[in-house]
Amino acid sequence: METIHHTHSDHHYHPPNSQKSGWFQKIFNPLRGLLDGIEVRNYHLAHLICRVIPCCCPFERNVNLFGRSFHIPPLCKLNPVYDELVGMRFRALSFLADECGEDVTKYIC
Repeated sequence: METIHHTHSDHHYHPPNSQKSGWFQKIFNPLRGLLDGIEVRNYHLAHLICRVIPCCCPFERNVNLFGRSFHIPPLCKLNPVYDELVGMRFRALSFLADECGEDVTKYIC
């Protein structure tokens, strides 16, 4: 089996939307950096993050109205810090699984 080595100069992942040039996106760059910089090294914090940040978009659903079915698409991608929140949730799940040896299937949809 071959080992894969990362060649990134820094240790943080920068999602594609963090480099957008619009002024609206740039206002959120400090918050994005703050969320990316959170290192999950606490058991209780990891559980809190996994409980608070949902594994799938809670807004996506099918609605039946007057005999017709309508699909509401996932709206979470409209959140300007969505990728950073998903990344933080992933770091929390990884910490619980790798460092604490906990079964994290209860947090996965």
